[in-house]
Amino acid sequence: MSMDAADTADGVPDATAELWRDDLLSTLEVIEDQPLAERASAYASLHDELARRLDSGPSGSA
Repeated sequence: MSMDAADTADGVPDATAELWRDDLLSTLEVIEDQPLAERASAYASLHDELARRLDSGPSGSA
């Protein structure tokens, strides 16, 4: 198996995990560029999205 096809410990392919990480970093940069008064709701929305991703992911029972 090549390194490109390797899975992370949670069963998510490395390429997918990298895309999610890049997307998260990009989202955080956008939030940080917003006026302070708007950041709280943006972080709350991000929290909700991350919680949905965690809830829909693999259970991790092995």
